[in-house]
Amino acid sequence: MAACDGSNGKAERGEASRAATPDATATATADAGSGAAGGTGVGHSGGVDTGAAATGAPQTGDEEPITIGFSMDTLLEERWLKDRDLFRAAGEALGAKVVIMAANGDDAKQISQAETMIADGVDILVVAPHNAEATAAIVKKAHSAGVKVLSYDRLVKNADVDLYVSFDNEMVGELQARAITKLVPKGKYVYIGGADTDNNAHLFKAGVFNVLQPLIDRGDITVVYDQWSKDWTPANALVNMRQALAANGDRIDAVIAANDATAGSVVQALAEAGLAGKIPVAGQDADLAAAQRIVAGTQTMTVYKPIKLLADTAAELAMRLARGETVQTDKKLNNGKTEVPSVLLTPIAVDLSNLEDTIIADGFHSRADVYKNAP
Repeated sequence: MAACDGSNGKAERGEASRAATPDATATATADAGSGAAGGTGVGHSGGVDTGAAATGAPQTGDEEPITIGFSMDTLLEERWLKDRDLFRAAGEALGAKVVIMAANGDDAKQISQAETMIADGVDILVVAPHNAEATAAIVKKAHSAGVKVLSYDRLVKNADVDLYVSFDNEMVGELQARAITKLVPKGKYVYIGGADTDNNAHLFKAGVFNVLQPLIDRGDITVVYDQWSKDWTPANALVNMRQALAANGDRIDAVIAANDATAGSVVQALAEAGLAGKIPVAGQDADLAAAQRIVAGTQTMTVYKPIKLLADTAAELAMRLARGETVQTDKKLNNGKTEVPSVLLTPIAVDLSNLEDTIIADGFHSRADVYKNAP
């Protein structure tokens, strides 16, 4: 078991950091007023959210609640809106004050926002990085201020990250590839990747090719197109898929996309070619639109990562680090600089056969929403 020591918390940083917290809260509240999604105080333009007053365990005496800073890459995708809301709820249920800032793909902004939270006296910093390399600067600045860093879902590279909490992202890719190769054991494959700057995108792809490579070596499968989609944007994925079809005269047999947003662009390009529903397509994230496409028959499968479990786990471990407690983990992942203590949760493959028993049964999406456009 790898041990992650949560020392250097609020007590060691002293009264100066604590004194900054009330001002940080006031500033955050003022900045969070407009453009909120779901009435939570953070708009798609990026911003900060302190959430409501903490509702968890009561504080005693003069003890101040622990403040968790959550530095997010983006709120432009459905999946990350869920992370924000669930993480805030989990932190507040544990008695913490949760401050959330989202940079929406701007590396300099994410670093600046993290610096603001550090200066305002957060006790622990949780980071979901946009650029796995660039955000190493956040870890260095946090540690200089005595603040531990938990890497959330995406691993920060080349930095002394204190703890990593995510899903087994290679397994995500393996689940995608197994589902599609079961349907198409031979043929021409297209891989539409995520952002080259995101470590998870590399892990998803590694998992896919763990399954595909033996079939490639045997000559059963040929990967006729393989390209990253800059910044994970559906527009870039759409360009990629159109290019894949054009380069192969529309003669392809299967597509694996790095997430459901890029899978949506794959389906759009296939529809333009009159091929939607005729070629198996894999995605991941269990977005509502993907679930609806599965019902419609235009997307074959997705991978469900129970985000509530991720958010609850990350919030609990962030609190333990902030209190100076030691966190035991079963795994370590190398991020280019160190072996990072890691907690990896298990993803679930979802298709039409188990849609009801997974994302609907868990309340991740309602049955009415999933089947909204079904005939």
